[in-house]
Amino acid sequence: MGVGETTKLEPEPEPEPKDVHRHQEEEEEDDDDVEEEEEGLSDTRTAIALGLSAKGKGQRQRQQQQECAVVQQVSDKLVSGSLQWKIEAAREIRKLVRKSPSSSKTRSRLGAAGVVQPLVFMLSSSNPDARHSSLLALLNLAVRNERNKVKIVTAGAIPPLVELLKTQNSSIRELATAAILSLSAAAPNKPIIVASGAAPLLVQILNSGSVQGRVDAVTALYNLSTIIEKNSTELLNASAVSPLINLLKECKKYSKFAEKATALLEILSNFEEGRTAISVADGGILTLVETVEDGSLVSTQHAVGALLSLCLSCRDKYRELILKEGAIPGLLRLTVEGTSEAQDRARVLLDLLRDSPPERRLASSVLEKIVYDIAERVDGADKAAETAKRLLQDMVQRSMEQSLNCIQHRAASCNPSVIPST
Repeated sequence: MGVGETTKLEPEPEPEPKDVHRHQEEEEEDDDDVEEEEEGLSDTRTAIALGLSAKGKGQRQRQQQQECAVVQQVSDKLVSGSLQWKIEAAREIRKLVRKSPSSSKTRSRLGAAGVVQPLVFMLSSSNPDARHSSLLALLNLAVRNERNKVKIVTAGAIPPLVELLKTQNSSIRELATAAILSLSAAAPNKPIIVASGAAPLLVQILNSGSVQGRVDAVTALYNLSTIIEKNSTELLNASAVSPLINLLKECKKYSKFAEKATALLEILSNFEEGRTAISVADGGILTLVETVEDGSLVSTQHAVGALLSLCLSCRDKYRELILKEGAIPGLLRLTVEGTSEAQDRARVLLDLLRDSPPERRLASSVLEKIVYDIAERVDGADKAAETAKRLLQDMVQRSMEQSLNCIQHRAASCNPSVIPST
């Protein structure tokens, strides 16, 4: 979990538990740019290179044979050894993955050696060391290995992991959250995890977990949200709103993490309890407005979608709340610079925020058509689109300047005597 210049959160797009070894890909040698000036020397070097290559290949084969032997020993201990042997074997798995020159191959060998099922059984052990060591081993097996992820869930890991999410031991709970996150990245696992009842427990961790635990919970919930209907309450409930808003406040609005948080907030905005929670959360609407202004293409699309859901559900209730937070300039800019979906949402929301009744409003699409027609007459059909875009950008800039002038004028005319003392 990274910390920014102030209190900014900069979580990784796909956070991994700190105990899991991050394998660095081996660099491939490239000798194409070596020029040989003498044929004899070239032949000699080629012969030496072939000899070294054969020697290196032999060493690698011996290393692989040694590793395969160790993997089999670990598997035997896990299958038929005493509890203490099982714990030692689980710890050995982590060491093997961390020290291997090719951890991806080591993960695959371990998965094929039958270590997954006994490790899953250990998750339900009454021995704390057994639970802890098996969690770490399974995490190391699952990272960047789709086949192992599916094997772990097929072996029945989700029910004991859900139980571990309920434990009072914060270290075990955080590791279980990281495991759910890793396993939720595999598409076949998502329906099983959703059906297990893990989501409400992940929401609880949003409210009470460590920073790393909350980040992992957000990412896991985001992974699971891809199979849920937008208006479904199966995954999220209104209690997720406040911690999501707080995390969004603290992270950079254009980060991958912000994209996940705003995606979940957009889902929450699709039902009344979620909309109410967003409107009453400290800085809830303001944080979405700031994301519209400063977010990435993805996070701005989700943020404007959430604001639009509020306004569409009850314009009279939410219109003033959104206007109060200064949403207009960011929405105007979004009609020009956002994704096509974000532009459409911003136009509809701007129409809803206007003070005039619906029958007297000039729809944004109508305005764009008028501007395009003018541009076509001035510069011709070939340049009409470019000219229209430039004209609209100028209009947005002027509108933003007018909005700022109005805000400054209201601030200057405010009577200090009526401001309550604190």
